[in-house]
Amino acid sequence: MFGIGVPELILILIIGLVVFGPGKLPEVGRAVGKSIREFKKATTAVTEEINAEPEKPRLEAKTEKTSAEKTDAEAK
Repeated sequence: MFGIGVPELILILIIGLVVFGPGKLPEVGRAVGKSIREFKKATTAVTEEINAEPEKPRLEAKTEKTSAEKTDAEAK
Protein backbone atom coordinates (compact mmCIF):
# COMPACT_ATOMS: atom_id res chain seq x y z
CA MET A 1 0.00 0.00 0.00
CA PHE A 2 2.48 2.64 1.15
CA GLY A 3 5.54 0.42 0.96
CA ILE A 4 5.29 -0.37 4.68
CA GLY A 5 6.34 -3.92 5.43
CA VAL A 6 6.09 -5.93 8.61
CA PRO A 7 9.41 -4.68 10.08
CA GLU A 8 8.47 -1.04 9.52
CA LEU A 9 5.02 -1.60 11.05
CA ILE A 10 6.55 -3.23 14.14
CA LEU A 11 8.97 -0.32 14.49
CA ILE A 12 6.10 2.20 14.27
CA LEU A 13 4.12 0.30 16.92
CA ILE A 14 7.12 0.16 19.27
CA ILE A 15 7.73 3.91 18.86
CA GLY A 16 4.04 4.56 19.52
CA LEU A 17 4.15 2.41 22.62
CA VAL A 18 7.21 4.26 23.94
CA VAL A 19 5.82 7.73 23.17
CA PHE A 20 2.24 7.27 24.38
CA GLY A 21 2.58 4.42 26.86
CA PRO A 22 0.46 1.29 27.12
CA GLY A 23 -2.49 3.05 28.80
CA LYS A 24 -2.88 5.81 26.25
CA LEU A 25 -2.23 3.73 23.11
CA PRO A 26 -5.82 2.34 22.76
CA GLU A 27 -7.24 5.87 23.05
CA VAL A 28 -4.87 7.12 20.37
CA GLY A 29 -5.85 4.20 18.12
CA ARG A 30 -9.53 4.95 18.64
CA ALA A 31 -9.02 8.62 17.82
CA VAL A 32 -7.11 7.76 14.65
CA GLY A 33 -9.85 5.32 13.62
CA LYS A 34 -12.56 7.94 14.14
CA SER A 35 -10.57 10.49 12.15
CA ILE A 36 -10.13 8.10 9.24
CA ARG A 37 -13.85 7.22 9.33
CA GLU A 38 -14.88 10.89 9.28
CA PHE A 39 -12.48 11.58 6.41
CA LYS A 40 -13.99 8.72 4.39
CA LYS A 41 -17.52 10.02 5.06
CA ALA A 42 -16.54 13.51 3.95
CA THR A 43 -14.87 12.32 0.75
CA THR A 44 -17.86 10.09 -0.05
CA ALA A 45 -20.25 13.00 0.46
CA VAL A 46 -18.19 15.28 -1.77
CA THR A 47 -17.95 12.60 -4.47
CA GLU A 48 -21.71 12.00 -4.39
CA GLU A 49 -22.37 15.74 -4.60
CA ILE A 50 -20.06 16.11 -7.58
CA ASN A 51 -21.65 13.15 -9.37
CA ALA A 52 -25.19 14.34 -8.62
CA GLU A 53 -24.58 17.91 -9.84
CA PRO A 54 -24.86 17.26 -13.62
CA GLU A 55 -28.24 15.59 -13.15
CA LYS A 56 -29.76 18.62 -11.45
CA PRO A 57 -30.02 20.85 -14.57
CA ARG A 58 -31.55 17.95 -16.48
CA LEU A 59 -34.30 17.62 -13.89
CA GLU A 60 -34.97 21.36 -13.96
CA ALA A 61 -35.11 21.36 -17.76
CA LYS A 62 -37.45 18.36 -17.71
CA THR A 63 -39.71 20.12 -15.20
CA GLU A 64 -39.78 23.27 -17.34
CA LYS A 65 -40.59 21.17 -20.42
CA THR A 66 -43.54 19.45 -18.72
CA SER A 67 -44.75 22.82 -17.40
CA ALA A 68 -44.59 24.26 -20.91
CA GLU A 69 -46.47 21.24 -22.29
CA LYS A 70 -49.18 21.65 -19.65
CA THR A 71 -49.49 25.35 -20.50
CA ASP A 72 -49.76 24.53 -24.21
CA ALA A 73 -52.39 21.86 -23.51
CA GLU A 74 -54.43 24.30 -21.41
CA ALA A 75 -54.23 26.95 -24.12
CA LYS A 76 -55.72 24.60 -26.70
